[in-house]
Amino acid sequence: MDDLIKKITAPNGGVFTGQGTNTYLIGKDDITLIDPGPNISKHIETILEEGRGKIKRILVTHTHKDHSPAAIIISKELNIPMLGRLVDRESEWEDETFKPDTVLKHGDIISTDEYTLETIHTPGHASNHLCFYIEKYKCLLTGDHIMDGSTVVIAPPDGNMTEYINSLKLLEQYDISYFAPGHGNYMEEPSKTIQSIIRHRLSRESKVLRCIEKNQQSNLDELLPLVYNDVSEMLHPIARMSLLAHIIKLEHDGKIRNIENCYSSI
Repeated sequence: MDDLIKKITAPNGGVFTGQGTNTYLIGKDDITLIDPGPNISKHIETILEEGRGKIKRILVTHTHKDHSPAAIIISKELNIPMLGRLVDRESEWEDETFKPDTVLKHGDIISTDEYTLETIHTPGHASNHLCFYIEKYKCLLTGDHIMDGSTVVIAPPDGNMTEYINSLKLLEQYDISYFAPGHGNYMEEPSKTIQSIIRHRLSRESKVLRCIEKNQQSNLDELLPLVYNDVSEMLHPIARMSLLAHIIKLEHDGKIRNIENCYSSI
């Protein structure tokens, strides 16, 4: 692993980013830069130093502001292309500076003499979210689709809970030995991790439904402290976004009705 994959963590730690956003350099002489991160001069300098002039392309898992703003700066500095996708829906988290030279599709392969990267479209956290699979090491670079040490925020309208769960199930089709996440440490036992995340999301969805059944005609703010009574109130503003995503999914599945943003079970 160490001879092919190098992780650099940006100095942008916080509630959403944990220790910071992880940037990855893949390869030795034909380097692919994945998620260059935020526009922080020190972080960009470190990337360029570690890349030693051998970075050939920039890949972006998604265009949230902690993952892609450094891409345009490094692209211009090294005269190399940017690859990724734009979002399909409105997003307040969008980095508008990222304009891919090549739009990646599910199944696209980036091939070098050292390794290949397979593109996996994993919408959910963001409509344009991509994971990248290194078959040689059975490693999946997960971006924010799966993170170490924290639950991924699903923030509508661009975030979508149905898509997120379906994208998790899609990853079970791949032979993965470990995850290289966008935040936190390398993660082993990927299959157990995926199953655990799906169980957690569906368990939370069941709790949302139970709370709606017991509190008919409740709005989002009334449901929030009931559904997330096991989560610190400090995190409730973040949890509110995922609660909305669960409610949209339940409404889409025909399990609840929405009357003027008050919810009742069917």
